[in-house]
Amino acid sequence: METGDDRSGLRCLVTGATGYIGGRLVPELLEAGHQVRCLARTPKKLRDLPWAKQVEVAQGDVTDPESLGAAMRDTDVAYYLVHALGSGTGFEETDRRAARVFGERARAAGVRRIVYLGGLTPAEVPERELSPHLRSRAEVGHILLASGVPTTVLRAAVIIGSGSASFEMLRYLTERLPVMVTPSWVSTRVQPIAVRDVLRYLVGSARMPEDVNRTFDVGGPDILTYRAMMQEYARVAGLPHRLILPVPMLSPGLSSHWVGLITPVPATIARPLAESLRYEVVCREHDIAEHVPDGLGQPFPFATALSLALQRVREAKVTTRWSSASTPGIPSDPLPTDPDWAGGSLYTDVREREVDASPEALWRVIEGIGGDNGWYSFPLAWAFRGRLDRLVGGVGLRRGRRDAERLRVGDSLDFWRVEEIEPGRLLRLRAEMRLPGLAWLEMYVEQDPDRDGRCRYRQRAIFHPAGLLGHAYWWSVSPFHAMVFGGMARNIARAAARSADRRTE
Repeated sequence: METGDDRSGLRCLVTGATGYIGGRLVPELLEAGHQVRCLARTPKKLRDLPWAKQVEVAQGDVTDPESLGAAMRDTDVAYYLVHALGSGTGFEETDRRAARVFGERARAAGVRRIVYLGGLTPAEVPERELSPHLRSRAEVGHILLASGVPTTVLRAAVIIGSGSASFEMLRYLTERLPVMVTPSWVSTRVQPIAVRDVLRYLVGSARMPEDVNRTFDVGGPDILTYRAMMQEYARVAGLPHRLILPVPMLSPGLSSHWVGLITPVPATIARPLAESLRYEVVCREHDIAEHVPDGLGQPFPFATALSLALQRVREAKVTTRWSSASTPGIPSDPLPTDPDWAGGSLYTDVREREVDASPEALWRVIEGIGGDNGWYSFPLAWAFRGRLDRLVGGVGLRRGRRDAERLRVGDSLDFWRVEEIEPGRLLRLRAEMRLPGLAWLEMYVEQDPDRDGRCRYRQRAIFHPAGLLGHAYWWSVSPFHAMVFGGMARNIARAAARSADRRTE
């Protein structure tokens, strides 16, 4: 990176670029004229993003001092946008260690500013009494502020934007339940903020004076109860007035499972959101405007934020989603390759079909799989597996797709994630459902040189069992493979042939 100064673009390091906020911040920084380097544990997840060729990508992790130090070299501003949200026991220590390493490496590299997006905490509740997730996010802010590097800590409550976990939770609860029994936190006041304002404050924080080292509360102009937010969503979306009945005995744990059953947001993510809504979270100041001035109509009113988010959803222009980041707790081992695999048992189920369609027609069907299009076999079995996954704390089948037609590496796809895609040839999905092992599903388009206008579809399900339970799981479900995987291959081939026929007509 070339040297940046106050007149030209700054050199910015963005952590969490595969996540919801980070994936939107990078293009905003580029638009502002800054140079961007992204730190990613798996750089290929950034490969298919529209701005990928405009940034430098460094492989590493915020808990690894060596890789983090190398990534911070020649950096002016370092954005800390990672959280161990929903990652199970020990996440507080992980967050604590990562923040310390980040601050130490930033100071050693001569970074001029750290910018961190944290959570807004209630004024009347001591931090030691907060939920573990809110307490951890507050502690990360304290560690970075004490790092010796000038730090901006932005504290936001509910972020409203297309694809955000808070927006999806609000949207699905309101749309699916015209009459609902709700937890008592629907009567708690909160101060939501539009994601566009969050991004504006993040970008503007890069140029704060060197003597600024503090937290800033950021929120929109409206202070509402969650009940009022649901009613306002119904009004903006053109839905009838909702009947909402609060039930005091629903604890955060129970209410997170309730949210998990109604919305695509799993209980592991819903619980921290529900815990944060137990307290009144309202901004105590708006000092951020002294350094990042608000324009006309800024920050956006809640109704405007809703309208903008709904417009993005309806136009299928959701650039990042709450599920953009890898699901916490999901192992990230690489796919065992056939030639050199020596790690134990590896079960496979392979299906092949001749297809009366061009490779292009077959690829369109493959790339459009999942979400509203389904999985081309035994819908009840897929729905049952998704519901079972939700019951044991998994992501379930309702995450859907980011885009109705196109996939890219790193996209979540129901309870899968796109691990590799070679346009026109290969789609490899990695399972993120709860399993006693690791699983992948591969779909190939193979040319048939002997017959014009035809191709071959090849499908491979792969399972690497973890212990005896993993072996037992494979053999217990293998009798259903002919119905599920066999039907899937057959119906994908038929769908491609029908699509080709329609295009010919």
